[in-house]
Amino acid sequence: MRIIAGRYRRRKLRTRSGLVTRPITDRVKETLFSHIEPLVDEARIADVFSGTGTLGLESLSRGARSVVFIEQDRRAAELLRENVEMLGVQERVVCWQTSALRTSFRPKGVDRFFPYDVVFVDPPYRMIPGLLPGSPLFQSLQRLARPDVSSENSHLILRVPEHAEFVLPGLWAPQQALRLSNMRIHIYTKQQITDDSHEGDE
Repeated sequence: MRIIAGRYRRRKLRTRSGLVTRPITDRVKETLFSHIEPLVDEARIADVFSGTGTLGLESLSRGARSVVFIEQDRRAAELLRENVEMLGVQERVVCWQTSALRTSFRPKGVDRFFPYDVVFVDPPYRMIPGLLPGSPLFQSLQRLARPDVSSENSHLILRVPEHAEFVLPGLWAPQQALRLSNMRIHIYTKQQITDDSHEGDE
């Protein structure tokens, strides 16, 4: 696995394949970033269920301002930190080993890293059929829409299995869906939110 464009082009990344992480292929990544590259330039990024950091590090290479990586698996988090050190981007990232289903998405002491402009969400495929109102993942996506977490015009990018059915909070409006290989990548934009939009988030 490697970075395919930008400042760190062709730099190889350490990855962990299998059930815990599903590294995105170069072809899929190239297609995705051809659609979203203008969004990541100078953006503050959250890479949720980041694995070893493929999407967030590609974003940094293409001009993103910063990335907060959120990954619970210990070995994936170790490889992520190794990738960050290999690229020498420690000052521009936060590697947060925590559960994406419980986190506030606001690591302490690094306020300059948010609100996020682009959020990648790449959960284990087994979670997607359960992405329904009231589920832990649904509530996490609600928290991501809070004004102190994501910016007014932020984008959410969600990878799911090709034929998956699921429900997202109405705070995220569908903009585009890319069918790639055996998956779909959905791009959402954040809706205008009011004070009562977050009832039931906790």
